[in-house]
Amino acid sequence: MNRRLTLILLSAFVVAIACSYLVLRVVGNRLGAARHSSTRVVAAATDIKLGSVLGPKDLTTIEIDGNLPKGAILKQSDVVGRGAISNIYAGEPILENRLAAPGAGGGLAATIPPGMRACAVKVDDVVGVAGFATPGMRVDVLISGDPGKGRSTGAGSRVRTLLQNIEVLSAGTDIQRDAEGKPRQVQVVNLLVTPNQAELLSLAGNETKIQLALRNPLDTKFSQPQGADTAELFGAPPQAKPTYRKPHVKVPPPASRIYLVEVINGAKRSEAKFVSHEGK
Repeated sequence: MNRRLTLILLSAFVVAIACSYLVLRVVGNRLGAARHSSTRVVAAATDIKLGSVLGPKDLTTIEIDGNLPKGAILKQSDVVGRGAISNIYAGEPILENRLAAPGAGGGLAATIPPGMRACAVKVDDVVGVAGFATPGMRVDVLISGDPGKGRSTGAGSRVRTLLQNIEVLSAGTDIQRDAEGKPRQVQVVNLLVTPNQAELLSLAGNETKIQLALRNPLDTKFSQPQGADTAELFGAPPQAKPTYRKPHVKVPPPASRIYLVEVINGAKRSEAKFVSHEGK
């Protein structure tokens, strides 16, 4: 009886060892396959600012398991010398859509899409100090001035929305000289616009005062504001646009006409005169 029990226990022990070995082999193969599926890609070694030209000191490599992100770069030589078109943070994989094309260099120019322009706009200190005009934000461009300047219209100043949903590329300060030739700091915001919009902004910068209005980036609807006059600030209704009236010209009555009628009575002939008034 003891011999039989010992044989059963020994058999169970051998089967347990065999099963454990098989489980260990299966798990080990899967872990090994998972380890071999990781890929080393190029990543940022430090925080990289928009417009910076990447060098070897800005780069490192990290391992990514499984599928790679779209546009991942495997060689550092494919990254060195290219400009960043958006902020890249330390440890983040560097993707193709975050870099300018090879040879485009760095700076603001590398961030401008084809067919668009970066137009610099001078704004007041409130806009600059508030700091809301940061890259990626969306703004509306408002202009204010006197449309009747130099003419005695009496309409006063007027404000209207010139452009809507414009992307901000950058914001900062610039050194310009005043009327006396002294240097002074001026708040400058670079806006991403089309060539036609750039012409409007250039004209508005010379003739009017420009103000930016911040908007929600998800709000892409275009409204139809009517503009506002100075008189509306004091409760006066907006002035209607003057309508052109054709001047009344008095037409003189037509001149009277005289008709001669020859009357024949047998051998006798005579003439009679008739006067027609107002063309009758």
